[in-house]
Amino acid sequence: MSNVTLFNADNVPAFARNNELSSIAKSLAGGNGAGSAPKRISIKGGVFRLLASGKEIASIDERFLDVIIVNAAPKVSRIFYASSYDAENITGPDCWSNDGERPDPAAENKQADACANCSKNIAGSGQGNSRACRYQQRIAVVLANNPSGDVLQLTLPAASVFGKEDGDKRGLQAYARYLLAQNPPVNPEQIVTQMRFDTKAESPKLHFKPVRWLTDAEYAIVLEQAASPDAQRAVVMTVAQSDGVKGKTAPLALPGKNPAEDEDEPVKAKAPKTKPVAEADDEPEVRKAASKETAVPAKKSKLADIVSDWDDE
Repeated sequence: MSNVTLFNADNVPAFARNNELSSIAKSLAGGNGAGSAPKRISIKGGVFRLLASGKEIASIDERFLDVIIVNAAPKVSRIFYASSYDAENITGPDCWSNDGERPDPAAENKQADACANCSKNIAGSGQGNSRACRYQQRIAVVLANNPSGDVLQLTLPAASVFGKEDGDKRGLQAYARYLLAQNPPVNPEQIVTQMRFDTKAESPKLHFKPVRWLTDAEYAIVLEQAASPDAQRAVVMTVAQSDGVKGKTAPLALPGKNPAEDEDEPVKAKAPKTKPVAEADDEPEVRKAASKETAVPAKKSKLADIVSDWDDE
């Protein structure tokens, strides 16, 4: 299917013809419009890694991964670590906000009464010219080649969430707004999404593009996955909780955000002399009208059946 026809009305599946915006679509577009820990995808080191209980089960050589988004935290959140990352003694965050506005009541070391007034929310308080308290977005996905398989948690750093549009390369929010600009609007859970690493970025950064519509059978499976406890837990639990971290009480409250930094790990809250300046697009930007252009459908992933690599943990 060509890039001109992917979202044309004649090709819209029956289940999407009378679309209304889903909660996932609204969450990913920018916030408007307990049990066992979830397995997750890490993008540490610019590689897709599959983890369970903090243990790496498999890694993927390809620079892209085809997934279906089945849930998303309703708002972008904030998270702050006062100490450096220590692989020998991993602890939870000191302060976090599930709504990006006020610290969570459970945070043990609140930095301010409101995020807008916090000293850790000032450029230069973190790495280079970045902020010590970072934005993050958590989503739940299933692999496109196995929609009935494990629901996987993915925590995205700010650069992947707010990344500016560059041709068919879009950050998560720009991608969601692009889908919503189609006629009829496209909900992320109705299509296969390709996540691809930006090879020009200094830190792991993803951009997103549509691949194809789901089949009716796939969509029925995805609706069940979206309603599953795993999909709900994936957007409320932190990486720290998922990996069984001891120490500070890690956030487990309202759907929101909470793990670490650009590489899924807590990073120094101070501004080290040798750290690179943060990505230019790692903060929210003023919204612009979404483009009406259609996306180029990507070729299918050549990934082997990764699910067999998972253990039962």
